[in-house]
Amino acid sequence: MTSLKSRIGRIIRFTWRWTVLDSLLCGALAGAVAKTVIAPLDRTKIIFQVSSQRFSAKEAFRLLYCTYMKDGFLSLWRGNSATMVRVIPYAAIQFCSHDQYKRILGGYYGFQGKALTPFPRFLAGSLAGTTAAMLTYPLDMVRARMAVTPRQMYSNIMHVFVRITQEEGIKTLYRGFCPTILGVIPYSGITFFTYETLKKLHAERTRRSQPYSYERLAFGACAGLLGQSASYPLDVVRRRMQTAGVTGQQYGSVLNTMKAIVVQEGVVRGLYKGLSMNWIKGPIAVGVSFTTFDLMHNLLHKMHQLGYFTH
Repeated sequence: MTSLKSRIGRIIRFTWRWTVLDSLLCGALAGAVAKTVIAPLDRTKIIFQVSSQRFSAKEAFRLLYCTYMKDGFLSLWRGNSATMVRVIPYAAIQFCSHDQYKRILGGYYGFQGKALTPFPRFLAGSLAGTTAAMLTYPLDMVRARMAVTPRQMYSNIMHVFVRITQEEGIKTLYRGFCPTILGVIPYSGITFFTYETLKKLHAERTRRSQPYSYERLAFGACAGLLGQSASYPLDVVRRRMQTAGVTGQQYGSVLNTMKAIVVQEGVVRGLYKGLSMNWIKGPIAVGVSFTTFDLMHNLLHKMHQLGYFTH
């Protein structure tokens, strides 16, 4: 009897360990693929967010074209190496912690093994995003600096860390942290909530437990559109605070930064600058991310069932 309990305990621990590792691996891949796909649009959006230049689709694509003509095709992905260094651990932690938060909240609210109700569903997404943002924030700062500066200023990721620490102080690596957390709570909450809800409704309507790939892309696109629209002003504030050291601007707090943007550029043209581009890249990124995660997670689950991974 004791040996049976011990064996069951080992199996449970083994299964839980592989579940966590699966989530980490799938999340890392999902984030890397999604961010690489939309990297040129993301870089262009950041450049407009941190400047007082008026945004328009025409100006955005002109910037893309000029960058390509001046520095070559690969320059459109400048800063993507820093993005990968950040997004791989960020996405891995976010997706993995989301699975764990769903399990914990499911047990707490009595929905173990079943779909969560709306509030726990939103809470799981918010907690997952907050956890990932808190653990990887300095990498986001580095990525933003690399996106808006010429290659001569920062040669690589470590150079950014060294120069910021020496010239501006180590606290600068956490500049913009507050608006990031304030923004990630509604963003991650709404994004995960919308995606999970659409999958649940789809399963109830079609009686199919798994959506097709194009349906996952559509669900992710809707989730990204709603989540990024709700949190976008805080994203602008975050970028302004992160890049203040290289743009010559000085921002003291979230409210002061927001006030300065509104006074100088207005609400729509300031706090929502680049939102239309986000409506293009955001749904693509979130759709690709969720789809990649689900497909990889299902593939690994089948491989476990077929005995490719044994204890």
